[in-house]
Amino acid sequence: MKRITLPLVTLLTCAAGLAQTVDIKMATMAPKGTPWYQALEKMNARWQQLSANKVRLILYSGTMGDEPEIVNKLRVNQIQAVALSGAGMSDIEPGVMALQIPLLIDSYEELDYVRDRIAPQLEKRIEAKGYIVLSWGDAGWVHIFSRTPVLRVDDLRKLKLFTWAGNTDELELWKANGFNAIAMPATDIVFGLANKLIDAVPSPPIYAEWNQCFTMAKYMNDMKWAPLVGATIVSKRSWEQIPAGNRDAMAKAARDGGAEMRSAIRGMGDKAVAAMTGGLAGKKADKLTVVHSDAAARAEWQRQTEAAYPKIRGKLVPADLFDEVVRIRNEYRARKPTR
Repeated sequence: MKRITLPLVTLLTCAAGLAQTVDIKMATMAPKGTPWYQALEKMNARWQQLSANKVRLILYSGTMGDEPEIVNKLRVNQIQAVALSGAGMSDIEPGVMALQIPLLIDSYEELDYVRDRIAPQLEKRIEAKGYIVLSWGDAGWVHIFSRTPVLRVDDLRKLKLFTWAGNTDELELWKANGFNAIAMPATDIVFGLANKLIDAVPSPPIYAEWNQCFTMAKYMNDMKWAPLVGATIVSKRSWEQIPAGNRDAMAKAARDGGAEMRSAIRGMGDKAVAAMTGGLAGKKADKLTVVHSDAAARAEWQRQTEAAYPKIRGKLVPADLFDEVVRIRNEYRARKPTR
């Protein structure tokens, strides 16, 4: 019987492939020490364990610019993975904004129900752009933080309102509805408040506490404007450099870490508000004041916001996804008659 042998060059090539280390540069705006960054560190450690140290993330926190800049670096392969908020994700796939339509979703239970059912469609669209979704995340509920109390819609129209730079359609929509919207990078929020370039910022309480913007925008409307979601993604090209036998376990580690992080974040929003209303080190000057919107004010916000939905649908959010999210939200509410 003949002995079958492989050419030496083939053996050397296979050995080199097995020994190759895959380094993936990942950027995020999440500060070190936050639950988002800690989740990435944990995922990195787990990936190294699963790959016998052949796959590692090189993490960059807050050094790659704001989210539009991060996305641009991803597109030209300066980095190969990102952890972004829904605002940044919309630069890659506008459909992600379907999960952040203002005053459409009002509880985490609704968000989970909708996201679980819409995520497969979003992930297919994102993969078609060349990226793999590793996990979905949350950043908390967006509230309006402002220099002066904002109770009704017209109170906000009087103020210079921060909006994300780079999204011209969103800026135009705010302005078309009578708001004095000012587009700037998210990295300039504190600078903008300190120099009175802006007076109001939509932000989750956790982020307002961490960047201390509440010490200048001392009023927070208690109405939940929208959930701020997020995602961790990797370029398909880099993902496919990882041996196929490792990918399922690494994908599971990423999703498990995302679920764990979401759970941690959801317990922190109320704690952040409590900390801010107590003031920094008990200083009265640094206290946040929560503005309560009564039923009449909330009805007015809802009415005027829903009047803008036709302009959001098809422009900021693809029409089919807008309709599908509304349908799923309504399906959830129909199953919860005691809401």
